[in-house]
Amino acid sequence: MTAAAANRVPDLPNPQAVLCPAQGRHGAGQDPNKRDQILAGAGIVIGRMGYDAASVNDIAREAGVSKGTIYVYFNGKEDLFEALMEEIRNRLFRALEAELERPGTPREKLLGYARLLAGTLCSDRVMRAHRVVVAVTERMPELGQRFYERGAIRGTALIAGFLEREIAAGRMAIPDLQLAAVQFFELSMAGLFRKRLFAHMAEPPQEAEIERVVTSCVDMFLSYYGTPGGQL
Repeated sequence: MTAAAANRVPDLPNPQAVLCPAQGRHGAGQDPNKRDQILAGAGIVIGRMGYDAASVNDIAREAGVSKGTIYVYFNGKEDLFEALMEEIRNRLFRALEAELERPGTPREKLLGYARLLAGTLCSDRVMRAHRVVVAVTERMPELGQRFYERGAIRGTALIAGFLEREIAAGRMAIPDLQLAAVQFFELSMAGLFRKRLFAHMAEPPQEAEIERVVTSCVDMFLSYYGTPGGQL
């Protein structure tokens, strides 16, 4: 995957796209296109107004549905926001998994994973979501906990699985697998993510900057954990 591809963020569902062609009539809350339409509206409203200021009425108006229709598909604003995040996560993790499973050396696979991770998590769309969660976690800690478990923990588990296979193949020697997975996850965005989160970096990082960070990350990681003659 090129750096340009890595910097593209998986899109939210498009209400105009026929993702799942309907066959006959759908039962209440079963129409995938209607659900996607609501999610797209929620993404626009929450991104524009923030989580606290956005209301279900605002989302219904943007999505072009009634408030009652939203409650057929979702339990409320919190449920809707989490579903929205899950859509983005699922697209990202499928792409990350594909990077780790594609043909190539361990170094090439780690570079692809790191490029995609850094480009996506530092994008405007995902950064807005992180800021929403940070803003509400003080009074809704369970939301922050779920966001972390389904995002960062899932991402490190994915890289841990890859590293475990490399250890078994004799290409890496890692005494603490979980720590190494967290280290790689954090190093992939070193000097980028927190700058974006706190608006010290106003725009997403350029491809050249992402490449500089992830190349250093992978080289440092392999120089420490790689085995001599491991064909990395």
